Order: sequence, then structure tokens, then C-alpha cells
Amino acid sequence: MRVTISDNPRLEYLRNKTLKLTSSPGCYIMKNKSGTIIYIGKAKNLRNRVSTYFHDNDHLPKVAKMVSNVYDYEFIVTDSEYEALVLEASLIKQHQPKYNILLKDDKGYSYIKISDEEYPRITRELQKTDSGTYIGPYTSGLTSSQTVAEVNRVFMLPTCKKVFPRDFKKERPCLNYQIKRCIGLCRGCFSKEDYAGIIKEAVSYIKSGSGMTVESLTEEMNRLAENMEFEKAAVIRDRIAAIKRAAETQKIFEKNLPDTDIIGLAKNGSLGCISVLIYRNGRLSDKKDFILGEIDDDILAREDFLIQYYDRSVKIPKDIYIDCELQETENIRRYLTEKSGHAVYINLAKRGDMFDLTKLAKQNAQEQLSIHVGRTGKEIAALEELASLLGLSKTPLYIECYDISNLASSDMVGGMVVMDNGRFAKKLYKKFNIKTVYEQDDYASMQEVLRRRFENYFDDNCKDQGFRTLPDVIFLDGGKGHVGAVAPLLAQMGVSVPLFGLVKDNKHHTRAVVNSTGDEIQIMKSRSVFSLLTRLQDEVHRYTITFQTSKRSAHIHETELTKISGIGEKKAKALLLSFKTKEALKNASIEDIAAVMKINLAKAQEVKERFISQLQ
Repeated sequence: MRVTISDNPRLEYLRNKTLKLTSSPGCYIMKNKSGTIIYIGKAKNLRNRVSTYFHDNDHLPKVAKMVSNVYDYEFIVTDSEYEALVLEASLIKQHQPKYNILLKDDKGYSYIKISDEEYPRITRELQKTDSGTYIGPYTSGLTSSQTVAEVNRVFMLPTCKKVFPRDFKKERPCLNYQIKRCIGLCRGCFSKEDYAGIIKEAVSYIKSGSGMTVESLTEEMNRLAENMEFEKAAVIRDRIAAIKRAAETQKIFEKNLPDTDIIGLAKNGSLGCISVLIYRNGRLSDKKDFILGEIDDDILAREDFLIQYYDRSVKIPKDIYIDCELQETENIRRYLTEKSGHAVYINLAKRGDMFDLTKLAKQNAQEQLSIHVGRTGKEIAALEELASLLGLSKTPLYIECYDISNLASSDMVGGMVVMDNGRFAKKLYKKFNIKTVYEQDDYASMQEVLRRRFENYFDDNCKDQGFRTLPDVIFLDGGKGHVGAVAPLLAQMGVSVPLFGLVKDNKHHTRAVVNSTGDEIQIMKSRSVFSLLTRLQDEVHRYTITFQTSKRSAHIHETELTKISGIGEKKAKALLLSFKTKEALKNASIEDIAAVMKINLAKAQEVKERFISQLQ
């Protein structure tokens, strides 16, 4: 059962108290019946902000639940918005209220291990389990796993399960050697000393970064060339090139990037996640992910995150890049500057390398969310992009799409398909036989389907989940006319759901989306949105056409049956409903046919011979 603020018996008292509240800036402190602080917030205008909790009923479930538990609240007036921000940060840190965003990252230590073998391997380990040399700990799995993958690729180290030198020359080198991903240690062509030199270079690369490694390798390459050891110099040259390629493709090495944090937020519905890419000494040194829970204001969530995250950080970098414009940039910048003792800049990149890194942070947040909700990063990104393109207030998780199919004025049907968090939920699909439209009229048919769908939604006796769930957005397989026909109906029924039409080109391919005002929104530039809506339109078309075809087929069979003397419409329907497939009809015994149709065995034999034998 959905919780609303009206579940709070103290609501009238809280509303009256808020009417007398000051319009000054400050902090408000929500408490439950036992006096425990459950939420702390700040406001430029206390009366305006606090009143939204007790008068506006359109809250996220998390906020509604919080408000339903508020017994009373206190407030502290401040001289400025900045003082309110500082006070809020201090109070949240002190009380850790249940309904505030409380940052819990993926903190878990990992190590890079150089094994204690004749021919060592470099691997990522979660614990120090046995002998060997360990580098770390790393506070995020990204850095350690990415570094291990990179160093093994750059130095072409073996990653197979062979044991050396035991397995020297026992088999032909594997595919990794053929595609130059491995030096082919299994060929037995490297002495322990030569291989130890490669491992030493790899460890140096891990510890000092690509810049120092390239510098030292260049010196070594020049020395070998002067000594006319051109073959060895060529190997070093290729290694330098591999390091530079890795630096470019992995964004691990940023030559001119000072200590910087890059922050990106992703959402799946109202669930939010923030990823922080941490660059130190020109190199990605760590990444942290934070699941924020339900958030109703993306900008406020980012602002709250910045305060809480850096409030507990040992070192605050000079530059912080964020993925959207904030409202309190100056106050937050001032707070972080005073806390760190040096100038801090909060930047919004709109193009170039830093914009690409901000997109990378957002992509990491999407991937972390995908793990949390059991979806792929691409599915989450497509839904986010769809929300942005259509101007929706939140990422649509539950999507419904409708289509109408008919053959002239006969066998008119409607179909509803459901996409739940980026994937089709076939158990929730619905079929509609058109009952009130007798001539071919797609607009009237679509109106009937939507009316019947939402009559079920408002029916308290309806237990069908496919009808009881309110969609986040509705798509109609049709253009401006379909949307124009359905929009007034939904408004009349009190259904407040964004409505769009899927516009097709002359080849029946999705080319655009039309909104309730008749404006077309182009989707071709967004590959992920185009793919999602094309899949949606293809699926609803397939589902509805299949239903219409099966209904028409059943109608034809029913007509053929009634041509047999003594077989009326009811008896024909009884047979077709009991044996729904051709195979079932063919396998039906005379006795079964007689029982279902309530006819004698002789007539059942005639049905078998004259009708069922024709279903070849």
C-alpha cells in the first residue's frame, strides 16, 4: 500500500505551525514521535521550503514516508544562505539522519600482486593471502583491476594458466601470442634474467606512472641504439608506443591534468548514483561509487553530495568538475575553500577533454547502477537519454505502448506491451477485443483501449498487476491524430501520464516522436533512444498483429464448422476454445470432441472427417 503524507495524524498541526514560520534562511530538523532526528535540510526561505512537505502530496515514496513519520520539527535561523549550508553539513555529520543521503561507497581494499615464482605473474588480489610482493592497498577495485589489465597488455605478460618453466615448449603458443598480446614466454626463449628485467619495468610503470616509464625506456632505447643493438631497441620502441596508446585509450595518463576530481550522476527512475573519478599526479588513481537512494531533485542531490563527500575527505583538490550547473556553486566553493585552506574551483565542462571525462564519470555511475538494479549500463543510459530527450521529470522505468490492428472493419483488436526498466515484461501484456467501434476507426479504437485500461486501474477490485500499475510514460503507435484523440480522454479520467506518439516513415520505421501539443521530436541523432523506441514499436506491432491474425484465423475456422449440419456458433466456439492449436485438434479423439461440443459420436465423427482432417 502506498504511503502518503495524509497518513500523518499530525498533518494539520504541522501545517498550522508552518504558516507562522519565518521566511529567513536557515535549517529545519524533522523529528519522529520518539524525538529522533529523521531529516535535516537547509532553505533560503524556511516557510516556503518546509510548507512543500506538508501541502504538496506529489512526493517520491521515500519523501512521503519521511513526512508521514514527522511528529514535529525544529528550525534554526541563520544570517545567510551560506551559514545555512555550513550548519546543515555540520548537523548531518553529527546526527546521520535516516532520510538524508548518507554516503556509503564501494570501499573495499585490493592489491596488485607480483607472484613469488621463477617467472612472476602480475595479478589483482583482494587480500594478502600468500608470499609475493604486494602493491597497495587500493581503495577501489577499478584502479587495481584496470592497472593490472593495462600493465599485462603493455608489457605483453602471460595471463594463461601455464606454469613456467615446467610448460616451456610443450604446446604451440596460444592466440594471444599470435595477435601480439603476449611475448610467448611458453616458447622458452626468455632467460630468468631477461624476464625479470621486463617485470622490473612493469612494476616501475605501476608505481611511477606512464610518464616516468616512457622517459626511462627512451633512455634505454637510445643506449641500445648507440651500441648497435637494434633488435632490442626495436622491442623497447614498441613498448613505448604501447604505453602511449594505453594512456590515450584508457584515459589513465593525462599529461597536463593537475589533481582533479570528476563527478557524474546517473539515475534509474528516482534511484541515483554518483561516481567520482580521482586524478592525482596526472593519472587516474582511484574511483568511488555512491548509491544515493531515491532522489527527487538532481541538482540538490549533487550539492548535498559535494558537501558530505568533501566534509570527510582528507584532501580536497583544487579543481572539481561536475556534470551539470548547480544553484549554490559559489556557497559550496566558498565552503570547500575555507575547509581546505586553498582555492577550490567547481567547474562545468561543456566541450573538450574535460567534457569527455565528465561523460566517463557518468558512464561509471550508470554501470554501478546497472549492477545494483540488475540491468546493463546501456539499458540505463538509454532510459536516461529518453527522459532527457522527451523532457520527462524522471527516468521512465515502466513504459506502456499501444497499437490497433484490423482487417477493414472486421476482427478489430488492440494490444498493450510493457517495458519494465528497459526490458519487455511479457507477463504484463494485454489484448483488447474492440467492443464499441463497429466501423474501421483507429482513433476511436485507441480511445476504447485506453479507457478500458484505466477503468481497470481505478477499479479497487482489480488485482491484475498489469492494470494496477501506473506507467511513467505512454506511447501510441501512431502520430499526431492518435495523441490528439487520446490526450483529452486521459485528462477527463484524471490520468496524469506523459503521452507520446511514435511516428513512422513510409517504410514503417520509427522516425520521430510526437508530443501532446503536436510537436515532433527527432530521435535519429540519439542511437540508444532510436534503438529503444524502434524495439518498442516493433514489439507492439508484432504482438497486436499476431493477436489479430489468430482471431481472424479462429473466425474463419468457426465459419467452416457452422457449415456442418447441426453445428451452431456455440458448439463451434466450444471446440476451438478447448483445442486452441491445430495439433491439439488433430490429436483430439472422437469422444473428446463429442464431450466438448455436446454432440453424439456420429456427429463428432463427421466433424473429425469434414473439418479437422482439412487442417493440414
